[in-house]
Amino acid sequence: MKIAILSRNAKLYSTRRLIEAAEARGHTVDVLDPLRCYMDINAREPLIHMKGKILPTYDAVIPRIGASVTFFGTAVLRQFEMIGTYPLNESVAISRSRDKLRSLQLLSRKGIGLPITGFASQPHDIPDLIEMVGGAPLVIKLLEGTQGIGVVLAETRQAAESVIEAFMGLKSHIMVQEFIKEAGGADIRCLVIGDKVIAAMKRQAKAGEFRSNLHRGGSARLVKLTPAERATAVKAAKTMGLNVAGVDILRSNHGPLIMEVNSSPGLEGIETATEKDVASQIISFIENNAKAHRTRTKGKG
Repeated sequence: MKIAILSRNAKLYSTRRLIEAAEARGHTVDVLDPLRCYMDINAREPLIHMKGKILPTYDAVIPRIGASVTFFGTAVLRQFEMIGTYPLNESVAISRSRDKLRSLQLLSRKGIGLPITGFASQPHDIPDLIEMVGGAPLVIKLLEGTQGIGVVLAETRQAAESVIEAFMGLKSHIMVQEFIKEAGGADIRCLVIGDKVIAAMKRQAKAGEFRSNLHRGGSARLVKLTPAERATAVKAAKTMGLNVAGVDILRSNHGPLIMEVNSSPGLEGIETATEKDVASQIISFIENNAKAHRTRTKGKG
């Protein structure tokens, strides 16, 4: 097969591993910077250009679109879908998962466990918003934040009110969530491919930090999932419409709670912690599912 990877940097670990895995299985791979692509949108033959040339036809496209280029990146992916290229993850599914509030509302509608979450826009609603999530301590998240940026733990009601007021004063969109104390600064990253969790790791925040992101000094190790955690992770990925997803779960006293569903999960941390060849399993999934014009939404939505 001829596979395109939408990535801004071919040297990134995840992109490099996907190239290696695909080539090892006899496929041809091109890495395309989505910001260097531009589109010919017409009713007869939609095309994608790059550096003055029309891109060739690909059997499949793997989107590794960073959060900062979601709008343009998903537009390029949508053009691939219109042409008939099979996308590992569809543009509509990526857009859903990148919208923190929308994704939580979709998960809630399916009855999937979540931390209690509040959303408001007016300062006079702050007292009730805090009560809604069980009071302090609580977590305040910027909707536009990624990788732990814009996530604040407010340990007292006064601190919570001050931080929320400050964000609102800057016209930033935030959501407020209950703090799951029993998680102990740890979460579980489940790597879902199709209808299976193929790898899972427990990420533990460093001392004095509640965010477990590995690039913030957190550590990772292999973890055994419960049946409920496996089922929750798969259901969350399917709710977003993602074939491949990194689903982040908190262990709470009332069962697994979804923190986030990531449409472009990094491979380095989970391959290192679990010693599993995740990249090859992703390519295998494409081999078994890639067909022209198989996109469910065909670029719509």
